[in-house]
Amino acid sequence: MKIVKIIFWTLWRVWFYIMMAIPILVMLPFLVVSRLKEKWYPYFFIMARIWAKAILYGSGFYYRVEAEQQIEQNKSYMFVANHTSMADIMLMLAVVKNPFVFVGKKELSKIPLFGFFYKRTCILVDRGSQKSRMEVFNRAQKRLNQGLSICIFPEGCVPADESIVLDEFKDGAFRLAIEHQIPIVPMTFPDNKKRFSYTFFSGSPGLMRVKIHSFVLPLTEKI
Repeated sequence: MKIVKIIFWTLWRVWFYIMMAIPILVMLPFLVVSRLKEKWYPYFFIMARIWAKAILYGSGFYYRVEAEQQIEQNKSYMFVANHTSMADIMLMLAVVKNPFVFVGKKELSKIPLFGFFYKRTCILVDRGSQKSRMEVFNRAQKRLNQGLSICIFPEGCVPADESIVLDEFKDGAFRLAIEHQIPIVPMTFPDNKKRFSYTFFSGSPGLMRVKIHSFVLPLTEKI
């Protein structure tokens, strides 16, 4: 029985990564064109959502959203969520309709194909560089002025110890929200670690729940 599980996990994981590549290759010309001008980013975002949903559904995942407060269209927010799985990126894109830009670690730009668009559409941060962390604020300001939202996983990375439910938060998301006076939208993904953790021989298709909690309004005074 264990051998059967190992074969299933191997084939399923490989299929997940294939699913990451197929939509990008299919939409490649449109993705390239959508990045020629920054004002066309919302069109890129629509294709990113298609990419995310194709991966989730193609890998046997489906999601259900419970919202304590509704997200308004044409309004900027700071989206934050717990980070336990690579699928967190896809789930965030699938659930949130307002165009947003991820703030993510620079290392992900090295992933073949995915990294090409990642570094051209996200705000990259080198966590070992104070200068890089400061530049994030300037780039976020530019994106917010364009009417976009920002998304950050405040834990910074997925904890190596999978027994950790919620790791210590970095303060970048909250400083940006205060600086730019945008509501913080806390979201929780309680099933992603069970469904698709970074442990290769683990996980299963099924439900991924999403809870959108009541928004947190930033302080009126900057700190």
